[in-house]
Parts: sequence; structure tokens; C-alpha cells
Amino acid sequence: MNRKFTAILLSLIFSAATVSAADFDVRKFGAVGDGVRKDTEAIQKAIDVCTEAGGGRVVLSGGVYLSAPLELRSGVDLHIEADATLLASPDIEDYPDRTDVRHYLSEAMPRFRNASFLFADEAENIAISGRGKIDVNGQYHIRRIPDEAYRGGRWYERIYPLRKTLPRVVFLAGCKFVSVTDISLVNQPAAWGFWIHDCDYVTFDRCKIISDLRFPNNDGIHINCSRDVSVSNCFIEAGDDALVVRANSRSLRENKPCERVVVTNCTLKSWAYGIRVGWTNDGVMRNCVFSNLVISNSWRGIGMDFPEPHNRNDWGREPSLVEHIIFSNIIMDNLYSRPISISVSTSEKLLFEGVRDIHFTNVHARSLEGLVLRGLEDKPLEDLVFTNCSFKQIKPDDVVVPKDMKAVFTNGVSTAHLKGLVMRDTLIEDADGKSIIIKSE
Repeated sequence: MNRKFTAILLSLIFSAATVSAADFDVRKFGAVGDGVRKDTEAIQKAIDVCTEAGGGRVVLSGGVYLSAPLELRSGVDLHIEADATLLASPDIEDYPDRTDVRHYLSEAMPRFRNASFLFADEAENIAISGRGKIDVNGQYHIRRIPDEAYRGGRWYERIYPLRKTLPRVVFLAGCKFVSVTDISLVNQPAAWGFWIHDCDYVTFDRCKIISDLRFPNNDGIHINCSRDVSVSNCFIEAGDDALVVRANSRSLRENKPCERVVVTNCTLKSWAYGIRVGWTNDGVMRNCVFSNLVISNSWRGIGMDFPEPHNRNDWGREPSLVEHIIFSNIIMDNLYSRPISISVSTSEKLLFEGVRDIHFTNVHARSLEGLVLRGLEDKPLEDLVFTNCSFKQIKPDDVVVPKDMKAVFTNGVSTAHLKGLVMRDTLIEDADGKSIIIKSE
């Protein structure tokens, strides 16, 4: 085979590969990108044609693309260039409940609704990428509480009733092989940023989620009943929990665990939990690693709290079990409440199996309040291992709280019903610098 023929053959192979990974420019489908006219139909058309052609990139560039909800489909990479913004419609009437879903039971959904801005239902090989922004137009869904009505906590509330408000921004249900890279999600309303619901093989990398801390319920990434999920190199600033791992199967046809979640090299800020694992009647959460993280200027650091069922639209249907979890190389600073809170309600309504085999290594925190480690008499917290950790309470004058926020609690360490607790080279101090010793009971 001569060199000329080889070069031609390689060129043909390269060209074929390029065609198979084609770009679908939304402007060619009629999108304007002026931020005024809705480009929903054009963008959705580009997505549909892309998947029909075997997959590729749907590209948004050089503009602000106003849109009502969109559905991602198999093989599609929604690619938002650095000079582009995908802008969510401010009109709440553009967010009705979906009636064409396959993977979940709409009537059992958290917040009574299944609406979202970006949605995928049992899709495979999908992506959201690019250095551009998804702007959710949150200011149109939130209002400031009048001074005379303010009761502490937040200065903002939803404009619309819970059954009408936008409950989540990006909702992926029953999907496989998902990649979210480089994208910025900004200006959320009272809506979870990403809800990953019963999905497999999901990767988040180099993403930014930047929300107003004063807005309620604008969580960062919710990982629910999913497996093999990686979150790396991300910055998350959320008015509610920054990262959540749960196993609430109530809206699924069968119970599913949440397992093999790895979170690393991230910076987190939250007016709730930096990391929350589990909630009421959640099911099985296991084999997860959280490492090389900074959680700062937040309410709580790490939480595994199981309260009494009180919000009838957001709890599971099986006993909660959290096991085999590692937290390592984590700095938590300027926390307005507790660095670690593991607590279990004594309510008979709570379904709880246990929290066991949890390891904290090189975890160092400065917080206004102390640790909480409280199990049940018949189901103690088992095998909590702390190695080379430090937890220091700081005084109220040393805490920097965001504008319009308040931090008023100064509770100390609280423990009960611990079995197999291990403290190796671990320091726990109150606000006066006095050491506190915690032992198994």
C-alpha cells in the first residue's frame, strides 16, 4: 500500500468519524438566540433530528436562547458554548406536569409534581456540556418576605403554591451513561438543580452550580436511587443542600439502592447541608466515598439525619440503611451550625435499619455548634471511626454570616447510643478550648 493511498484512506476514515459525531446548530433549525423570542421549538427539533441521525452535538452558540422545557434524547450532547446561555422561560405556565413519562409514578413524586426545565426519560448516552450557562430565571419565581413577616432564616419565599412551582431544573429518570461537564447552572428558583433518579453511570465534572443562598430548596445535585455516579472538580453554592445521596424509591415501581457514589475535589457552600446522606424512610445507601472537599460558609457540613415523617410528599417507603461510607481529607470552616450531624428520630412512624461502618479520616472543622451522634437504644450508630480529625467550636463573634442571614444557635456536642466508636488522634474542643471525650455507650 503506497503512502498516497494510505493518506486518502486515513482521510476517509477521519471524515466518516467526523460525520458520525455531527453537530446540529440550533440556528439552522430556526433558533434566533436573542433572549426575547422563545426558541423552544427549534432547539427541540434539533434534539429530535440529532437522535434520529444516530446522535451528535446539539450546539448553542453566540446568543441567549430563551426556552420552555426541553426533552433530551438518546445519543444527544446538548452543547452550550462559552458565549451562549440557555435561558429558562420565566412563565410558570410553561411548566405543566408531564403526562408522557415511562420510568416513574408521577403521583408519588416529591413536591407533588414532575415538571422540570430539562428532562430525560430512559435515555442513554446523553450529555450536557460546554462552558456556557443554563440560567433558570429564578428571580421570577421568588419574592422577598416583608420585613414585618420575617421570622428568621430566609428573606425569600416562593411566589407560587407548592403544587404549581417549578420543583426541579434538570431531571434525569432511568437514564444510563450520562455526562455533565463544564456547564454552569445559575439563578435557580426554589428548585433542585440536578435530580438524578434511578440512573446508572453518571459523571459530573468541572461544573458550577451558583444559587442565591437566600432562596429556599435550590439544592445542587440530588443523587437518588442511582448507581456508579461520579462528581468531581465541581463548585456548588446552594440555598439548600449542596450534595444529596438518597434512596427514596416511592415514585419507582421497585425499590432501588443508591450506591457506589464518588465525590472528589469539590468546593461546597450551602444554607443547609454541604453533604446530606439519607432522609426519612429512604432505603439503602452504601459504598460511597467523599474526599478532598472544602465545605465553607455553610449551615451544616455533613448530615445523616432521619427525622419523623412530616412532609408527606418527600419520604420513602422502606427502612433507611446507610453503610460503608468514607469521608476523607475534608476541611469545613465557618459553619453556622454543626460539622457532622447523625441523628435518628424516636417516632414510631420512622422506618430505620441503621447507620454503620462510617469512616472519617483527616476531617477538620470549625463550627458554631458541636457534633451530633445520636442513634436509637435498640439500633445504635455502629462502627463510627474517626482518624486524625479535629472539631473545634468557635464563638458567635467569630462566625461570618451572609447578608440577610442569621446564626443564633450555640449548642455543644450531643451523643447517644453509640456502638463500636473509635477515636484515633482526634481532637474535639468546645468554644473555650476545652477538650471533649466521646466514648461508646
